[in-house]
Amino acid sequence: MRTLSKASAVAVVLLGSAAAQERPEVTPLDAIEAAARQGMDATGAKGLAFGFVEDGEVVGVRVLGDRNADGEPLTGRTVMYGASLTKAAFAYMVVQLAEEGVIDLDEPIPTYLSEPLTAYDGDPWVYAPYATLAGDDRWRRITPRMLLMHSAGFANFWFLEPDRGLHIHFEPGSRYAYSGDGFILMQYVLEKGLGLDVGEEMDARVFEPLGMTRTGMIWREDFADDLADGWTMEGEPVPHDDRSKVRAAGSMDTTITDVARFAAGLVRCENLSSDSCAQLTAPSLPITTPAQFPTLTEELPADERRADLSAGLGVVTFEGPQGPAFYKGGHDENTGNTLVCLKERRDCVVILSNDVRAEAAFPSIVEAALGETGAPWAWEYSSLKLER
Repeated sequence: MRTLSKASAVAVVLLGSAAAQERPEVTPLDAIEAAARQGMDATGAKGLAFGFVEDGEVVGVRVLGDRNADGEPLTGRTVMYGASLTKAAFAYMVVQLAEEGVIDLDEPIPTYLSEPLTAYDGDPWVYAPYATLAGDDRWRRITPRMLLMHSAGFANFWFLEPDRGLHIHFEPGSRYAYSGDGFILMQYVLEKGLGLDVGEEMDARVFEPLGMTRTGMIWREDFADDLADGWTMEGEPVPHDDRSKVRAAGSMDTTITDVARFAAGLVRCENLSSDSCAQLTAPSLPITTPAQFPTLTEELPADERRADLSAGLGVVTFEGPQGPAFYKGGHDENTGNTLVCLKERRDCVVILSNDVRAEAAFPSIVEAALGETGAPWAWEYSSLKLER
């Protein structure tokens, strides 16, 4: 059993001295729960679930609080919105395809398309309005690797642009700028170029092999019996969005039990060679901005950048006091999620919250689970004005 940090031990005492005296040994799950309860009290968050992975195996999951405004409790099988944790799972699937030679991560995307990307005139709510790239041939230089490490040059989503068009803002591959539309374009290449069904591929290559039985890229009727709604920053409840379209940028519904299994599979390189797995979590492109959002934030001067912060494929990598690590966040108006893993120890913590206010508590919860990791919280959650 791992030795708890001083901060973790103090957090456990918050559960009550009598409870502490009854236990001769405090488990990591107890320490995480103590920090989670303290964080929920401080932020007002209504619901939070976490899972802990030690040496590539799930130690356990715990759930706290409510899944809806009726006060029904969260459970280990409650379906919650995965948000952008979807991107990490999708990248894991794409790297499997690359390992099998189905796709080359460094081959420009026109290789896989039977007609120019700009000829697409379908529903932009499925993909994006690619015709707006006409006249800018830089799209022909974009590769799958660029898309998975957020360096294609797009804004986060086309509908956030002033003219509601898709545009390339810098030379593809030259810098990091978070983009959901990059992942949607990768989905387009697989579906329109290679004829694959991304939902089916995710089921067959990620969810089923890892035992993620209550996870899907679109809504399933069997989710309805134990389902989480959400809460906004203002504390307003919001019904669960039953997503009917596969979107690689963030349509995944999942449970804390399932996403803990995903983290364990990812950190132990399940169904991937060591070389392919290393590509997922290797520091592939320096991150040069002061914050993740806004997406197209100006780059910092070289001497002000965090030198260890880089893009992997579908994740962000960093170097902390315990060595190399990676993480992925997930967020919308009423959801806050995170996954943090230490590569050498193969330890991870995953947090799903159906209340976006919980994000302010994530640094302390992760520290209770893993000790000081060096995770770039201030960069990830710049709007919360965190100190680190």
